[in-house]
Amino acid sequence: MSEMLTALGQIGLVPVVKIDRAADAVPLGQALVAGGLPCAEITFRTAAAEEAIRNLAAALPEMLLGVGTVLTVEQAEKAVIAGARFIVSPGFGPAVVDWCMRQGVPVLPGVATPTEIMMALDKGIKIVKFFPAEALGGIATLKAFSAPFGGVKFMPTGGVSAANLPDYLALPAVHACGGTWMVEGKLIAGGQFAEITRLAAEARAIVRRVRGE
Repeated sequence: MSEMLTALGQIGLVPVVKIDRAADAVPLGQALVAGGLPCAEITFRTAAAEEAIRNLAAALPEMLLGVGTVLTVEQAEKAVIAGARFIVSPGFGPAVVDWCMRQGVPVLPGVATPTEIMMALDKGIKIVKFFPAEALGGIATLKAFSAPFGGVKFMPTGGVSAANLPDYLALPAVHACGGTWMVEGKLIAGGQFAEITRLAAEARAIVRRVRGE
């Protein structure tokens, strides 16, 4: 396991960010760091994403900065050039996975079925994104997966909230969770960075409590 993925597992929660204005990236990153979550997955869903990654990487090099919703090798390359340190995709894309592995970039491909988990294992990948977690059965599905795939760790994302975070983290198969509630678009757009810090700190406290830190 790479040091990057080990560090993400120690934090336990990755804020998944859809950002519309690149100018909001640095204050957002500062708010997350202040709340004890020095990491983020910036989704490649907006025109501002690439510049936001570049701004964050320059201003907060200590952050574990990743890029999500990566669908193509071109996007992965742009993300890494901008400063991303890990790549996340919603599904298993062999071309993206192969490119990341050749470049030595940690990648978390999305899985929803046993077949996709086996595809990841064939590439030597043992930490995967489980997406969309709640829509696919959530905790019950992860428990079912963990029986035949005991060496695989999951990052459930999609429907994870402060309410169900403890239940996900209590599963031995869960490496970390991805969540959006502490970085909702309305909070970022409204400049409510103090509230983001509060929600991040609250979430990090949940991780510590569940893991006995």
